Amino acid sequence: MLNPKKLEELAKQITEAVPPGVKTMAEGAESKVKQVLQTQLSRLDFVSREEFDIQSQVLIRTRKKLEALEARITALEKSE
Repeated sequence: MLNPKKLEELAKQITEAVPPGVKTMAEGAESKVKQVLQTQLSRLDFVSREEFDIQSQVLIRTRKKLEALEARITALEKSE
């Protein structure tokens, strides 16, 4: 679900933003930040862009089918 490379890059960027004096005090800060990020992000209900796009296409097809069925029902009701 979460891209480990992106998570690592984000953790690295955060640790690089930490001032040098603080960085030396916090050994393993990058791995700790990564762990915290992973924990917090896993609590959120994210979907990937690919999954979102697929579901959008499914929704579009479903709407088209629904519109066609509604038109058919209307035509059948008029013919009665």
